[in-house]
Amino acid sequence: MWNDFGLTWGDAARVVLSAVALYALVLLLIRFMGQRTMATLTSFDLAAAVALGAVVGRAILGYTPTLVAGALGLVTLLVLQALTGQLRRFPKGHAAVNNSAYLLMAGSEFVAANLRRTHVSEAEITARLRLAGIRSRSEVACVILESTGEISVLRSDLPIEPEFLKNVKGAELVPASFLAVTRY
Repeated sequence: MWNDFGLTWGDAARVVLSAVALYALVLLLIRFMGQRTMATLTSFDLAAAVALGAVVGRAILGYTPTLVAGALGLVTLLVLQALTGQLRRFPKGHAAVNNSAYLLMAGSEFVAANLRRTHVSEAEITARLRLAGIRSRSEVACVILESTGEISVLRSDLPIEPEFLKNVKGAELVPASFLAVTRY
């Protein structure tokens, strides 16, 4: 069957195996590099992502860039994406696939260790503060790098419920004056 479309069974198996291996490699690299790798792409980041996509696509198809090989590679990648989505439903799977959220600012102070760990600069945070309408660092309760790579700004004018800081690395650094008192 595959030969009718210019693809042998061996070629088909190679396309599927290449797609699985490269998908796993990309996931590992993004996990290792951190959540900022693919969040809010600059023009340079977009150019790099397009180039990486071309390299990965060529590596998956190898010397058999036929319509069927392309479709087989695409279907394999989409199935892997769906399986990864299902894996996220379980706590251990979620932890394996997703990055953690990190506290980047506690009150008006930057958390230097988390900035280094997440490869986020103070200039990036300042830009995000401006976008959030912050005019003074005293208006900030905390800034969090979410597991998606987005940066969240929580203002100091309302207390933060503890559940909003659950699973945020460094959350214990948020000044108590910004936290809501929990009543039992």
